[in-house]
Amino acid sequence: MAPPLTRRTLLRSAMLAAAVPALPAAAGAEARAATLPPPAAWTLLPFGLGDVALGPGVFGAKRQLMLDHARGYDVNRLLQVFRANAGLSTLGAVAPGGWEGLDGEANGNLRGHYTGHFLTMLSQACASTGEQVFADRIGTAVGALTQVREALRHEPVVLTTEGRSGTAVEHVRGSYRYVDLPSGVLGAATEVTLAAWVKPTHDAAWTRILDFGNDTTRYLYLASRNARGVPRFAVTTGGAGAEQGLEGTAALPLNQWSHLAVTLGGGTGTLYVNGTAVARNTAMTLTPAALGTLTGHWLGRSHYASDPVFAGAFGGFDAWSRALTAAEVTALQSGRATGDLVSYAFDETSGSTFADASGRGLTATLRRTWGGPSHPGFLAAYPETQFIQLESMTGSDYTKVWAPYYTAHKILRGLLDAHLATDDDRALDLASGMGDWMYSRLSKLPDATLQRMWGLFSSGEFGGIVEAICDLHALSGKAEHLALAKLFDLDKLIDACAADTDTLDGLHANQHIPIFTGLVRLYDATGETRYFTAAKNFWRMVVPHRMYGIGGTSTGEFWKARDVIAGTIGASTAETCCAYNMLKLSRTLFFHEQDPAYMDYYERTLFNQVLGSRQDAPDAEKPLVTYFIGLEPGHVRDYTPKQGTTCCEGTGMESATKYQDSVYFRAADGGALYVNLYSPSVLTWAEKGVTVTQSTDFPREQGTTLTVRGRTAAFALRLRVPSWATAGFQVTVNGRRAGGTPVPGSYFTVSRTWRDGDVVRVTMPFRLRVEKAADDPALQTLFLGPVNLVARDLATTYLKCGLYRDAALSGDLLPSLTAVSGKPLHFTLDGTEFAPFFEGTEDPTHAYVRRAEPRIVFGNTDSGVANPAKADGTTLLDEVWAAAPFAGKPALVARVRTVVDAWVAAGLLGAADGAKAVSTASAATYQP
Repeated sequence: MAPPLTRRTLLRSAMLAAAVPALPAAAGAEARAATLPPPAAWTLLPFGLGDVALGPGVFGAKRQLMLDHARGYDVNRLLQVFRANAGLSTLGAVAPGGWEGLDGEANGNLRGHYTGHFLTMLSQACASTGEQVFADRIGTAVGALTQVREALRHEPVVLTTEGRSGTAVEHVRGSYRYVDLPSGVLGAATEVTLAAWVKPTHDAAWTRILDFGNDTTRYLYLASRNARGVPRFAVTTGGAGAEQGLEGTAALPLNQWSHLAVTLGGGTGTLYVNGTAVARNTAMTLTPAALGTLTGHWLGRSHYASDPVFAGAFGGFDAWSRALTAAEVTALQSGRATGDLVSYAFDETSGSTFADASGRGLTATLRRTWGGPSHPGFLAAYPETQFIQLESMTGSDYTKVWAPYYTAHKILRGLLDAHLATDDDRALDLASGMGDWMYSRLSKLPDATLQRMWGLFSSGEFGGIVEAICDLHALSGKAEHLALAKLFDLDKLIDACAADTDTLDGLHANQHIPIFTGLVRLYDATGETRYFTAAKNFWRMVVPHRMYGIGGTSTGEFWKARDVIAGTIGASTAETCCAYNMLKLSRTLFFHEQDPAYMDYYERTLFNQVLGSRQDAPDAEKPLVTYFIGLEPGHVRDYTPKQGTTCCEGTGMESATKYQDSVYFRAADGGALYVNLYSPSVLTWAEKGVTVTQSTDFPREQGTTLTVRGRTAAFALRLRVPSWATAGFQVTVNGRRAGGTPVPGSYFTVSRTWRDGDVVRVTMPFRLRVEKAADDPALQTLFLGPVNLVARDLATTYLKCGLYRDAALSGDLLPSLTAVSGKPLHFTLDGTEFAPFFEGTEDPTHAYVRRAEPRIVFGNTDSGVANPAKADGTTLLDEVWAAAPFAGKPALVARVRTVVDAWVAAGLLGAADGAKAVSTASAATYQP
């Protein structure tokens, strides 16, 4: 029976309500100013994040860590890569690095994605708390991205920096800008001097100060660094193998001005650095005249397409039609001299051109290596070239093209969330422009090309872009946006899943999970049932067939064969992004069909993998979220994966600022309130004029109290009865037990007219249970209620655990463990501590243990008889306890006798040993 309502219960409810800060009226109105209309097909509707305030507890503590990170991180660092790509000032900000910069894995081919994640996190934080700091940061980002798009629409404009005296022109790394000189700069000169003031800001090899040539056969160049890191000049009419060259002796210093000069004449070439000759070659027979007519005369760009663009500043460039003397070159350090072939001071402060002071009128032009976007709606942190190259790719190579539409999705999603959180029309305009741009590209491609693109691992990954585009369409109403969403159909996958044919083995998990959330939203928009059927069937191919106990899926980012769990466990299991996307899919499916299995999965994954993926430590610079969660024995979670700014750190930021998004749902007709998760919170249901305060320390508390305040309102309260709640689930209303029989894995309904002050108390005792790996039943993971318990031990082999020794008549295995005083949900077994998976520590953990029950033991009494096993691994004790719960000790003893008799008759157990087993069971003492 449920415990009676007490003064302590009421006080706790009042304290929780007081602990949750009220959303300021202005901020709340702003947060709800822009709304996304719910699809007509949804029978359930979510509440806004601002409608559900989290109270103190495990979720509140984790969220606070992420909110502090969101407040403290400099958004200008995220915007650096966008501003650089557009040729705008980066305000001195340093890019985050990792996947969000020009170095590291794949040289920044995914940059921009993390900014989208961060915008979503800020938007969720703003909607949840109403704090102005988050709205201000969103405004900064949206304003900057608006400027970036405008800059990308036009020819690049001079970006000035401080020169040796006066101003100089700056090429920010990642801007892909160079100076294009008119043809005929060198003419048919048989002698030449080339001189430039440069301040390099990056040490990439083969960056060109100048490169005059046709292709990779006839050219002359001056590189700030070659493969050895020193300046090099070369001239050739026969490609790299026929170069005549000069090499310096030391690297040019970064972030300092250096003067380089090359003289070529009379068969001798000399390279000067800061007025000093550092290399001389007396066998240089090639001159500009020998190169003939050249088509490309570039400062800062190479004719070798794979070479990086010069990053740094130009303070001047001059060319003479003779070889200056050493004294003349030295004199260039202290005064300005004007070349007779061409002369640029680079002191312009606006525009896209540079004046020539030589008298020849050879005006130079600032250009991008990739030209410019194909559509004015283009917005990215890198050139459009990745999108273009993808259209002709036949095999994946993420070092060249790394999921450009995935990155576009994150940016689009962040902009939509920013608009919904702050009603900033600039964000919606940017998002709509992105939709227009994508449609302009993809609508022109043949279907066969699209199918090939989307089938490419990694390069063709597009994340949850279909869901985002459907949301964009709901806001914009543009037919082109809905048509765009359908252009991402991967028919082979959709048709297989719609036919319930499992083809997931070998597929990249996170590339495909968000596709199905998008398909559900396409079903909402189009009514095409194959989309919805495919998504439902897909979900059941993953849950439980490719699901680990914590709810995660994938190994090394990929799926293996159905029901292979033990055989896939390693250091790279359970990619965190997969959990995020499976939760999103489960939630979206539940809006259509209220199958409690979706919310059982949601609770499992949220309370275990998602909570456990965030370290319990503050950090202003990193979100401290795992990429993989290794389930191998003794695994230590890595909360700073790879080089930072990974996909999983991005989704981890999002997860931690929307923990409350699925605690409550309401029926579309307003007739019911679903309580899906048990978490301290306050729901404001404005349409009903009521608040519902949930007071609990769940999962440290095995129950919850819900208090209704406000107007009198009639609705059905539907309380989820978790599938694990086999030890009872009791509900009282104002101290009186509610009628009906709660069934695990369903919803229990209390229908009434609710009045101010009504209190509902729910109790749900936890039991310790095990879940077995489908392909190795002896490999098991432990659960207490919804909480996965992991062993903390340095061993790197599976721990062996026996759990039947003191099992209760109910079948609860918990009595075999010893509770740790003062540490809720912590236990010991044979000296090993077991703790909740959700605790974000760096302890070595064992999520799975090897079940070992060597002897028949009842009530901690050892019979001395070996526990026999069948060929499939099922032991005698397994068969006995499979019949739990037992009404009393006689029922258990009767079960033991029945099983023993069957095993003796089958020749699996001797008669004498069988008698010992029965007598031990009869003599033992058991907990209920």
